Amino acid sequence: MATVTETIQVTGIRCERCVNRLAGALTGHDGLELANANLMGQVVLGWDDERTDRETLLAALAKGGFREVGSL
Repeated sequence: MATVTETIQVTGIRCERCVNRLAGALTGHDGLELANANLMGQVVLGWDDERTDRETLLAALAKGGFREVGSL
């Protein structure tokens, strides 16, 4: 098992409710080990790369209304 951690910048986070909505978009995702977001749109994701990948997590975020604008 190899854990990958990355910080990405996303659009769509403007308030605490947005952070909760982001958490809901990722809740229960197989392989996700860490998710932390702040009100500046920075999201730290940590995942088991044998169970999921970056693109799958970004798709889950996009489904929740959040779009990646860059990696930090």
